[in-house]
Amino acid sequence: MGSAIWGGLRKIISAEQFRGLNLFTFSLAAPALLFAGGTAGHAAGGGAALAFFLGTTLLYVAVLWGAVRLGRVPLGAAGTLALNTTFGNIVMMGIPLIAAAYGEAGLSILLTILALHSMVLLGTATVVAEIGQNAGARWDRVLLATVTGVLRNPIVMAVISALIWSALALPVPGFVRRTLEMLGGAGPPVALFCLGGSLLGFTVRGAIGSLVAIVSLKLLALPVLVWAACAALALPALDTAVAVTTAGLPTGANAFLLAQRYAVEADRSGAAVLVGTALSVLTLGGLVAWFGG
Repeated sequence: MGSAIWGGLRKIISAEQFRGLNLFTFSLAAPALLFAGGTAGHAAGGGAALAFFLGTTLLYVAVLWGAVRLGRVPLGAAGTLALNTTFGNIVMMGIPLIAAAYGEAGLSILLTILALHSMVLLGTATVVAEIGQNAGARWDRVLLATVTGVLRNPIVMAVISALIWSALALPVPGFVRRTLEMLGGAGPPVALFCLGGSLLGFTVRGAIGSLVAIVSLKLLALPVLVWAACAALALPALDTAVAVTTAGLPTGANAFLLAQRYAVEADRSGAAVLVGTALSVLTLGGLVAWFGG
């Protein structure tokens, strides 16, 4: 991100070039990575995924309802806020962290969560954003715009395609998988590069209060909710550790990409990614130490 900011300040990379990189990440690299991961054939971790999404759904609905009803925030902006508090950086931070802390067994559990993570959260956020942009239209037009928006979202469609592909037990040819993995491997670093370039000149002045709330809910409240769900479901120790640690990951860059795509609170979403990532070094370290002990 620092190199992107420096390149933007030095005018080495233009705003139009940053937009092109953003389009590449959202439309090609990230879908390739998700399809490759979703067709890899991992079967463990159903209970952990259930606990994770129980906690995530509760927080998403609470933030969305509170922002609209209590804060009088427009639906589109409220949806971005809710996504920032629930969507984690599973691909770039979660996979290496879980693999290092909990081994291959933990990674298998994580990939079960990942298989639904983008489809559920980004799919829901897309629906909310589409409804927000078509609030004054008739219900049938809102429904049509929402379905069209979801079907045109390459990340959501990549995960849906992967689930269907896996359910039909279809093989992925070796050269196709290698191509997808190479293309998808460019996604996380390019996404962060785009994030750094898009935040040139951004200031948190006037947004500190909401930024503190977003980061606190993501790094602290969500892990507590997921832990409570794990306890209620009486999950094994490893499933609990993976689910709670995954919940404690900072806001993922795809939340920023979606906010930028719909031009709703993109700067605040980007700030949540940056600040949350920096602070998560402490909170994630605490979680891993706790479960490791």
